Amino acid sequence: MKEREIFLLRRACDARMQAYAPYSNFHVGCAIEATDGRIVLGANVENACYRLGQCAEQVALGAAQQTFGMDSIARIAIVGGPVETAGGGALITPCGGCRQAIAEAQALCGAPIEIICGNADGSACSRHTLPELLPGAFTLTQR
Repeated sequence: MKEREIFLLRRACDARMQAYAPYSNFHVGCAIEATDGRIVLGANVENACYRLGQCAEQVALGAAQQTFGMDSIARIAIVGGPVETAGGGALITPCGGCRQAIAEAQALCGAPIEIICGNADGSACSRHTLPELLPGAFTLTQR
C-alpha cells in the first residue's frame, strides 16, 4: 500500500470507532481526501427506524461538501465490519446508494475519484474506480 493510502485508511479506522451501530454491530468509517489534502471523516449512524440511519460515506460526503465542496474530492477510503472482527476481516465496499452518491460527487469533480475499500482494521485494501463499482451510473449529465 502507498503511504497516503495507509494514512487515509487509518483515518477511516478512527472514524469507524465513532460509529453508532447498536442494531447491526457493523461499524463503518469513511475518510474523504480533497485535492488539496484536507480530510473529512464520517461514520455510520443507525436508528431504530431503519431508514433513518446514515451510511458512513453519506455522512462524510456531507462533511466534504461543507468543508471543501464535493467538486474537490480526490479519494475516499472506507473500512468496516463487526466490532469484534479479529485479524481485520473481509474487505467492504460501498452500498448501492453510496455508490450513486459517489457518482454524483465524481460528476461534480470532472475527474475520477479513487475508492479505497478496506477491512475492519485497514490492514488490507482494494482500489476501485466508480465504473467498476457502478457501471452506467446516473449522473447530472444525463438529465
